[in-house]
Amino acid sequence: MALVEVRNLIKVFRQGNSVLGGGAKHEIRAVDDVSLDIHTGETLGLVGESGSGKSTLGRLVLHLIEPTSGSVRFDGRELIDASGSESRRLRRHMQIIFQDPFSSLDPRMTIEDLIAEPLIIHGIPTSHKSGEKWGTHSNFGNAKAKARGIRSRVAELVGAVGLDSSAMRRYPHEFSGGQRQRIVMARALALRPKFIVCDEPVSALDVSVGAQIVNLLAQLQRDFGLTYLFISHSMPVVRYLSTRIAVMYRGKIVEINSTEQITENPQHEYTRTLLEATPEIAV
Repeated sequence: MALVEVRNLIKVFRQGNSVLGGGAKHEIRAVDDVSLDIHTGETLGLVGESGSGKSTLGRLVLHLIEPTSGSVRFDGRELIDASGSESRRLRRHMQIIFQDPFSSLDPRMTIEDLIAEPLIIHGIPTSHKSGEKWGTHSNFGNAKAKARGIRSRVAELVGAVGLDSSAMRRYPHEFSGGQRQRIVMARALALRPKFIVCDEPVSALDVSVGAQIVNLLAQLQRDFGLTYLFISHSMPVVRYLSTRIAVMYRGKIVEINSTEQITENPQHEYTRTLLEATPEIAV
């Protein structure tokens, strides 16, 4: 079953020197008539070189930027034309993990406050009682119980990404790049999303730390029942994590198939070039 349905998606950026009074405007088709499905529970890897349009496509899928034309349906509902209240409700189930963990976190906030912020903004009720499910309303009438519930939920999320609960009292600058990316991941999980766009989440990290993050993403997918769009320029990383792979070149999807078919029997010349150009990595 398709959780995300993308149809004929186009994004055109118009550039020129009109401010200076000279130079003709020209168009860049960052995403050029892309259609694809992302199935519930899978990881669709999106691979291509820098400038191929991968990150732009990821942001279009989440409706973080407006498309020039096309359609994105999430869980059967049209996202592009959704009303403000409907869009807000849908976005609770869609999150993104950005490439740079250093700029993704407010340096003035503790880790506890950073992870708790989405819960507070969206008014998500929590429970500090063991065994109670997400979305229970038992604590809304009691401010202290709500605070305990939020703190307990944050502690669970911090533990889920492999950090000690003592991290909650600290600030982002006290952590390494890999640890910060774990914090970003915990924050992305706070609203219990169905779908996460992972936009080059390991490219700013060294190889060994990146491998740990990739393995953690796989573990979180199993534990939380997540669906991923995993964006990367690294074919080995995409191959390790993905159920299917979409290859993007100059704004177009030139090939999409199962990971096995893409790696064992690539049909497009660009896909073969990516496979030949990237060395194996240990994950």
